[in-house]
Amino acid sequence: MTGQQDDFSHLDRTGRAMANIARNPRVTVNVVIGACILLAWLFLAAMAIRGAEGRIAGVSAPGDTILRNLPQLPLPDFLERFFVLCLSPAPLDASPGLQAGALVLMWFLMALATMLPSAAPMIRTYCEIADTARIKGAPVAHPLVLVAGYLGVWLAASVMFAALTLAAHTFASSGEMLDPVVGTAGALALLIAGLYQFSGLKEACLKKCRNPFSILFANWSARPANIFRLGIGQGLWCLGCCWALMLVMFAVGVMNVFWMALIGLFTLIEKQTASRVPTRLAGAILLVWAAALLVVSL
Repeated sequence: MTGQQDDFSHLDRTGRAMANIARNPRVTVNVVIGACILLAWLFLAAMAIRGAEGRIAGVSAPGDTILRNLPQLPLPDFLERFFVLCLSPAPLDASPGLQAGALVLMWFLMALATMLPSAAPMIRTYCEIADTARIKGAPVAHPLVLVAGYLGVWLAASVMFAALTLAAHTFASSGEMLDPVVGTAGALALLIAGLYQFSGLKEACLKKCRNPFSILFANWSARPANIFRLGIGQGLWCLGCCWALMLVMFAVGVMNVFWMALIGLFTLIEKQTASRVPTRLAGAILLVWAAALLVVSL
């Protein structure tokens, strides 16, 4: 019976496939994470296209020309409703709470699209440690528990960013909720993001993100609750590393998928590079950009 349990030869093809997936949680994690990232990008791209199409004449965000030339695919009514809640400044038939909830979900999708890929090395490291423990016969919490804790932090952060979106709309010069914030408000967002790149807190959080093995190994536990808290800890380090970069989205337009992709790529590179050069270079660019925007707005 033990041999049958090891090779699942007593099962049919479908049963063997499902048993192998159950025995190897890494497959499940890869599928779930990949699907989340892909769906998040698809939703955000569709929303960005509708945002570019609906922007009033004379107001544009970077990449609008490209987005307006892309086809608008028909979507279910609930998604169209979700887009309206996020893009419109004050939907006539929606309560403020409903719109705030839609903005929270939108920011969470942005976190899935831009931050979850950079967390892949941390998740892979956990899977490797878990595989070693499983081979030794030790109980192991599923990697998705760690992922849930990590994403819980970004869900909480999405509430903060949604509140900032509603507040920033007061300073916007156009009617669209997610248009770029102009003038001194946009310069301030870039200034904060640029200065934070040179801060000690940024460097400390970045070091933790670059070396997940020591943290995961030192805090290893077979209890799901402890692994969930470990995921929260990793999420906090990631948030501490990247929150200021998310402010750039206010200056370029919250739904600018091109800048989303750039920030996501930079975050991935920054966490995998030991050098401080990318971080400092990005900070310098943001500071120059902030100064230029401030001069133009005066």
